[in-house]
Amino acid sequence: MRFYNTMSRKKEEFKSLEPGTVRIYSCGPTVYSYAHIGNMRTYIFMDELRRVLRWNGYKLLHVMNITDVGHLTSDADEGEDKLEKAAKTQQKSPWDIAKYYTEIFLRDIDRLHIDRPELIPRATDHIQEMIDFVEKLCERGYGYETSDGIYYDISKYAGYGCLSGAKLDEQQAGARVEVNSEKRHPADFAIWKKAPKEHIMQWESPWGMGYPGWHIECSAMGLKYLGEEFDIHTGGVDHIPIHHENEIAQTVGLLGHPAARLWMHGEFMLVNNGKMSKSLGNTYTLDDLEERGYDPLVFRYFCLNGHYRNKLNFTFDGMDAAKAALNNLRAAVAAHKGASDEISDEELAAFLSAFEDAINDDLNIPKALGIVWNMARSHKKSQKLYDLIMKCDSVLSLDLDRAPEEKQTAEQVDIDAEIEALIEQRQAARKAKNFAEADRIRDELKARGIALIDTPQGVRWEKA
Repeated sequence: MRFYNTMSRKKEEFKSLEPGTVRIYSCGPTVYSYAHIGNMRTYIFMDELRRVLRWNGYKLLHVMNITDVGHLTSDADEGEDKLEKAAKTQQKSPWDIAKYYTEIFLRDIDRLHIDRPELIPRATDHIQEMIDFVEKLCERGYGYETSDGIYYDISKYAGYGCLSGAKLDEQQAGARVEVNSEKRHPADFAIWKKAPKEHIMQWESPWGMGYPGWHIECSAMGLKYLGEEFDIHTGGVDHIPIHHENEIAQTVGLLGHPAARLWMHGEFMLVNNGKMSKSLGNTYTLDDLEERGYDPLVFRYFCLNGHYRNKLNFTFDGMDAAKAALNNLRAAVAAHKGASDEISDEELAAFLSAFEDAINDDLNIPKALGIVWNMARSHKKSQKLYDLIMKCDSVLSLDLDRAPEEKQTAEQVDIDAEIEALIEQRQAARKAKNFAEADRIRDELKARGIALIDTPQGVRWEKA
């Protein structure tokens, strides 16, 4: 297996610290509201990593935190606590808010076939571990006290910016955070906040009543459950410049080295080629998709068609295409069930080898999905192929044994599959700048009465 390491900016061969076991930390949700589909794409990536590691025979010890305190409305430690703000708006306690949205989040990941990590600790259950962590940082000279909290002194860590590539001397006061005259450097971040009397969530500490900074939570819980060094840390690319950079700084301050050996990040999801934002009203939830008639696994299929390190553009046209494609794939797979055409062990082994090569090459799930399509399209209808596809579905988790919604004849399944295969070949030719071959395929399809429509979301086809 080779995975892309954000830290080294290259693919690296993966070897676990402990033979046969992989220890992973994933940044979990801040449970103040519903998780949107952009969040869910990151957790689908996390799930594919889990499934590929298990395919390769590894046992997993995987921690995903629940942030139920300390995450302020700005990722750079400014504004209100997100839980407190939601509690005031909804006139409920922060604990009730956290409990409700945690249950919704876990329900949603179950619906998307996202495996639950082995450990899902809540921040509020680990306040003492965070206080201990902050105390040790202060003892080592990395933490200092101000009137409103304890801050990490970034100047003490020469490696700050190693993950994001940001340079400290380029960060001016007020550029990323509000000016705080008590900070030694404008990018110093809170590891413990002193709470005003009206703040609901607060705990006793050596610095008076307060609550943890967001970044310290992951460092403290990772240390408790995974030890001083673990294999992989995952999250979204939005975590790179602040949250994960600060996690590394904290851990180096305490241990003298980063905890995670490999950093993996999922890219953003766009909406209609633009930013997904609550202010724009385009942060759809899984419930929103279901209300529009999309099964959660259609969204999973949609996500699996894009590599986790590439931006993925969400559109409802794209979801319609994913819905039709998943239905067609299930129909093509069903044609093999109980069939008895002869297929050689060599052909099966070639399919399996290609699938494994794809998933082990930095989770190239789109390519792996294409290989499953090739198996399903085979003119040889065989129970052996069906069984192999079901094995591959342990990674894809698309319920490919589910009956298609629309009945199709075996002949139509083969025709549709052949058209889709030609379209994929044309796309590959265009990517390779072999435009003559791409034009040839378009002309072939045109001669068969198939019109191709190029859209920003991909290629659609219809009968002319």
